[in-house]
Amino acid sequence: MGRKDRFIAALDIGTTKTCAIIADPGETGLRFLGHGSTDSHGGRRGQIVNLDSAVASIRQAIEAAESEAGSPIESAVIGVAGSHIRGLNSRGGISLGRRPRDVRREDVREAVQAARGITLPSGREILHVLPQEFVLDAQDGIRDPIGMVGQRLEADVHIVTSSATAVQNVITAVNRAGVTVSDTVLEPLAAAEACLTDDERELGCCLVDLGGGTTEIIVFSGGVVRHTAAFPVGGDHFTNDLAVGLRTPIPEAQRVKCEHASAWKGTFPDGTEIEVGSVGDRPPRTVLSRSIAEITQARGQELLVLIRDDLQRGGLDAQIPAGFVFTGGAARLRGFLELAEQTFLLPVRMAGPRPLPSMPDDLAEPEFSAAVGLILYGVRMRLSGGQDGNARGGWWSRIFGS
Repeated sequence: MGRKDRFIAALDIGTTKTCAIIADPGETGLRFLGHGSTDSHGGRRGQIVNLDSAVASIRQAIEAAESEAGSPIESAVIGVAGSHIRGLNSRGGISLGRRPRDVRREDVREAVQAARGITLPSGREILHVLPQEFVLDAQDGIRDPIGMVGQRLEADVHIVTSSATAVQNVITAVNRAGVTVSDTVLEPLAAAEACLTDDERELGCCLVDLGGGTTEIIVFSGGVVRHTAAFPVGGDHFTNDLAVGLRTPIPEAQRVKCEHASAWKGTFPDGTEIEVGSVGDRPPRTVLSRSIAEITQARGQELLVLIRDDLQRGGLDAQIPAGFVFTGGAARLRGFLELAEQTFLLPVRMAGPRPLPSMPDDLAEPEFSAAVGLILYGVRMRLSGGQDGNARGGWWSRIFGS
């Protein structure tokens, strides 16, 4: 393997930000080499709507990362997100014969393949098949059935699907920027690699990745993925609500959101006065902090209720005693954690990615969780021979390794 091929590169192409990271998974351990980040153009709600603009943003981020790392990017793991993401659970199985026998690695592969044999609507494709447990005859909850004895093996899996055209447009944009795509990864799955603890995965938690255009969630319990979903609400919606409600330009609304807005009205005294720019040549106006908080809290409640209702429909609200982990740039909105805690009545925390060795401190922030997680995911896939799965270590590699 050449020096260039040894490196791992990741591209997080969001609605508001495009980030490229290069790392070296060398023999002494994973090490950060360089990154580039730029404002995104050409995307909306996790999908590309202007290819040329998207290519320009990707190229700019790549060039900055290459300059810092001192090495070109030839291929990259890319993140996939957006309201087109869907998740479902499936079971499939195979017969091991008329008499009980040992389960072999090939049997597990065939059972997983049977579980993924679902009929997809036109225009949909499978992004991930994430094994949960196996059932051998009447015994369920088996993590690693290899070597056990039985007659019928079944696999429970979580399948993530996406819009085929949405994913292909992202791949096309990356290719036009001069980089080949080595893997496509659901962004909250990548963010979980960088943010969640093993205890949270095992006990049961929901990671919420708040992006600029959309919000994605992923639920873990028993160490495996139980549920994924996406919602067409993100940080830009808070900005747009402020622009409309305060009758101010979008850039000014973004400034107000970052500096003064809160999703929890108790953050500021009601009487705090804030100067807000007006549209056109009109003079600035003064508004009360309460007015700003009312706008952002309403949007925050809408998003959290969407998440709560989705979890309740799947019967998952009682399976996440470890609570909620919020990441992504939009999760930094002041007061959002307090609002979430009141809505869910469960523990909540904000998470940035665990830093890679040599990584700058300013990348250990929630908006870079997916990008760092893509690096970690890419390294794990390389070590496991490119096989997708939930496990962070031995049992899945044992099943699908060479």
